Parts: sequence; C-alpha cells; structure tokens
Amino acid sequence: MKRNDALYQQYLNILQEELRPAMGCTEPIALAYAGAKGRLLLGAVPEKVTARISGAIIKNVKSVIVPNTGGLHGIVPAICIGIVAGDAEKELQVISQVTEAQLPALQEFMAATPVELFQSDSELAFDIDLTLTRGADSARIRITNHHTNVVYLEKNGEILLNLPIVESSEDHLTDKSCLSIEDIVAFADCLDVEDVRPTIGQQLKCNLALAEEGLKNNWGANIGSVLLSRQGDLLSKQAAAYAAAGSDARMSGCEMPAIIISGSGNQGITASVPVAIYAKALGKSEEELLRAVAVSDLVTIHQKTGIGRLSAYCGAISAGCGAGAGIAYLMGGKSHAVAHTVVNAIAILSGTICDGAKPSCAAKIAAAVDAGILGWDMYCEHQQFYGGDGIVTKGVDKTVQNVGRLAREGMRATDKTILDIMLSEEKNRSC
Repeated sequence: MKRNDALYQQYLNILQEELRPAMGCTEPIALAYAGAKGRLLLGAVPEKVTARISGAIIKNVKSVIVPNTGGLHGIVPAICIGIVAGDAEKELQVISQVTEAQLPALQEFMAATPVELFQSDSELAFDIDLTLTRGADSARIRITNHHTNVVYLEKNGEILLNLPIVESSEDHLTDKSCLSIEDIVAFADCLDVEDVRPTIGQQLKCNLALAEEGLKNNWGANIGSVLLSRQGDLLSKQAAAYAAAGSDARMSGCEMPAIIISGSGNQGITASVPVAIYAKALGKSEEELLRAVAVSDLVTIHQKTGIGRLSAYCGAISAGCGAGAGIAYLMGGKSHAVAHTVVNAIAILSGTICDGAKPSCAAKIAAAVDAGILGWDMYCEHQQFYGGDGIVTKGVDKTVQNVGRLAREGMRATDKTILDIMLSEEKNRSC
C-alpha cells in the first residue's frame, strides 16, 4: 500500500467516519438526538411522545445513567432531555451543553408529558421511531442502523424524508469490505501520522482523560481501581485497569466525552487506552503510538463490520482483540504477528454476551484486554490456536468472518432471550 493509493484514502475515510466524539453511552444519546431533532421538526415542545424502539436499543438504555440529567437512567429521561434541552446540531454531543439550571424544566416536562413506549416489531437491531404531538401538529423521526442515520421525517402528514430501509449497520457509510489484517498493517507501515493526528490524537486525549477520571473518583463498581489495587504491578493489568476505568466513569453518567468506534465509546476506549499505557511504559514515540492505535482501531472495526453495531455479542471483545493487535504492532510485530494475536484472542473470549450498557461493562473490558494481550503473549511463546479449534479457521480474515456470522445468525435468539430476562427482572422489581 502507498499513501497515494485509493485504498489508503479509504482507510483514512473509515477512521475519520468512525472516530467521533460522544457524551455518555451512545444509545441513550441517540434517543436524546432523536428527541432534539423531533422537537426542532415539530417547532414546539410536545404534549405527548410515542416511541417505538427496537429491543437492542431498549437493552442498551434501560440500565445506564444519562449524563446531565441529575443521575436519571433509562429510556424516558434520554428522550426527554433531548426534547427539553438538546442541541441536535451537536449530534452525539446533543446534551453536552445542558446546565443544572435546566434540570427543573426536565422534571416538569417528564411529570406533565405522557411518553408511551413500545418495543417495535422491526427486524432491525437499531431502530428508533419517535412521534411528537402538540395540539393538531405532529412530527415523526426515524433513525435506523446507526446513531445519527435519520431515514424518515414527517411533519403534519407531509413526508419530508423517506430513505430506503435496509438491514445493514453500514447504511450510508464507507464500504468496509476492503479491510483485511494484512492491509491494515500495510496501512500503518506507510501511514503519514499527520493524516490521523486530528482523529487518533483526539481519541487518545479524550479516552485517557476518562480513564484518569475513572481511577480518581468513585464510578460504578470501580473495576479499574480494583485491578490496580490488587494486580497493578503487572503492565498487562495496568492496561486493562485504565481501559476499565474509562468505562467505569462513562457507564455511570460521567459528562466527559469519549471518542467512539463502531458507535461505541467502550470500544473506542478499549481499542486505544491499553495501547497508550504500553507505549508510555515502554518509552515508545508518539509516532509509534499513533500507528499502533490505527492498527487497533481498524482491527476492531474490521471485526465489528460483520457483527453489526448492536448484537448479543459483546463489542468490547472485538476491541480487546484490537488492542492486542495494536500492542503486537507496537512491539514490532508485523502482519503475521498481528494475525496470530487476533486469532488467539478471538478463540479465548468469542461469544461473550452483551446484556446491555451498565457498570459491569468495565469488567468485560478488562477481560477483553487480557485476552488481547494473552493472544500476543502466546505468539511470542510460539503458541497458537489452529483452524478447526472451535470457530477458528485457517486465515485470520476468515476467522473474523466466522465471528460475524456467529453474532448475526447464531446469537439472534440469544439477544431476544437476554432482553426477555432483563424486562422480566424489571417487572419483578416493580411488583
């Protein structure tokens, strides 16, 4: 690969498209964004809201704290804060400028405004459909496949936007079928780091700041602090601890932004922070770090392309594999080393379920980073998993494809069962 190749530019486009700032867990923020866009379309504060939301969105919103709401969690506060105080132009930072002085208005709106919630019968994993009404006026907005992908707008019965509904998490995004482990390493080798400094540099700055916040203060289950306290003498555990700490803060309502990958702040943190911890400990240069994080990010995206934005497969596992690949590259490994690291890591933790956004995500991140680093350690000791070992097959990209198939096809029923369990537990608590 060369810098003037079309493929080089396509890889840059993918990074620029995927590495975006977002405050809080991205599914509640997508609801807030829909609420803000809906109010803008209606032209007034609604008197009633009807929300039809896919099960995967419900799963990822019901247990997570929404930033800038005074500690509220769940679907209704996420929609309502967007309506009351959101700025739709800021997209995934839609509620980043909400002030404490606006919280009474949020409480008044929630108390006075009925918000009807329905689980949609959509086949799409990612589907948000809001209707806002005030008197005789109505506005409808629908977002599918990823967090700001508005496909339908309607005002007072007049359709203003009606894009085709497709079952693809990559709807209206750069084609990612060009990704392969060999080309990802080739891209990193020839990379002009100035091309990624604005994106990956911001990723490192924001996500490391979240990690520091997670270790400094009391957030969630404090997985990062626990790891440092009990096992912090090991570099591998430090890497896992810092990544987990970023999630500790983010899942519990921290108002600092993360730079996301594949629509997920947890994945953006997991793909970048461990590589940065290794780089600092080993005295690597900024250029070496930027190249290694590019590998980690792209390996993560490569895996997630087949899996989808939301599924029953825990996305942190893909990012942990990515981090292992980035660390392998940072340590001087080339495509052979990166490929074996990825295959080994996939074999260790593939199939870990996603049961929604919540504090325990931090623990899964720690386990994912451990698996990624173990994959590299195995390669260094000339150990590996072979084709035919479970879902591992000959060729790293074919193994990545197997993971996508596992998540898309094999775990559909799993996702429904997870949601049934979560909703039944909620009903039991309310009885």
